[in-house]
Amino acid sequence: MMTRRTLNPFVVSLLLAGTIALASPLAAASEDEHGHAEAEAEADEHGDGDAVKVSAQQREALGIEVQESAPGRIDSGIELLGEVHPNGDRLAHMVPRFPGIVHEVRKTAGDRVKSGDVLAVIESSESLAPYELKTLIDGVVLTRHLTRGEAVDREKDAFVVADLSTVWVDLSVYQKDLGRVRVGQEVIVHQVHGGGTDTKGTIAYLTPAVDQMTRTATARVVLPNPKLTWLPGMFVTGHVLEAREAAVVVPRSAIQTVEGSPAVFVETEAGFEARPVTLGQEGDTLVEIVRGLDAGERIAVANSFLLKAEIAKAEAEHEH
Repeated sequence: MMTRRTLNPFVVSLLLAGTIALASPLAAASEDEHGHAEAEAEADEHGDGDAVKVSAQQREALGIEVQESAPGRIDSGIELLGEVHPNGDRLAHMVPRFPGIVHEVRKTAGDRVKSGDVLAVIESSESLAPYELKTLIDGVVLTRHLTRGEAVDREKDAFVVADLSTVWVDLSVYQKDLGRVRVGQEVIVHQVHGGGTDTKGTIAYLTPAVDQMTRTATARVVLPNPKLTWLPGMFVTGHVLEAREAAVVVPRSAIQTVEGSPAVFVETEAGFEARPVTLGQEGDTLVEIVRGLDAGERIAVANSFLLKAEIAKAEAEHEH
């Protein structure tokens, strides 16, 4: 038979505030009701379970909130490390059209350029006439590989220009996580060393093979970068979002550890009963219950630790 105990207002007030400040509103519970509950507890002290009876007044004073368990979506994810790279589809490698000598350099690394802007003037070794080396795209000069008076040819880039309005974020995916990462998933990208704000993107590409040196695959996110806050070379983390529907979910705050196992406090006619449960997938705010609780049952979701403390107190008294 289940043992029913009335929540001790004085003890609970000490648990909440470390003083007797809350004892006054809680003490308003009827002494007769308290005595009746104690009599029932003594009569049933050899029962096979425990329930804590809490009056409506006590529940309000203690902030014990109750809600129904229900189906829901578990949002969780995995953290991956990565690095920002220029968008390879918006990158231009500028090489001299003819071998020659550099007469003038008009742009350098960091300069913003428009398509058609002159980057350098080179005197052709073939015609001995100067010609202009122009950028083919709008963007930012990432690198410059020539100086005035230098001999150049077609074998080496003179400039690299990138349109950084979007960038690639390449995330390293270890083998154990490959089954959880797929094209189309949303990712929240965060700068490792702070600065800027988190930005959401989607995985556009996943390498079909694992790198032989690092034993990782690469998940690529194409990230909008209108304010140029994401610069090539930055280290980042990517929180890959996962979501799945679950038959029963409860807030993380509802989970307590009772006798070494996870439990929730279910509201019954006798009071709040500690119910052992088996946890499934855990999200940021919700936890899946795979065994021990049905959808529609009412559980304590806030300050349930007070109920746990009352049961522990009762068990300690019983042992003595």
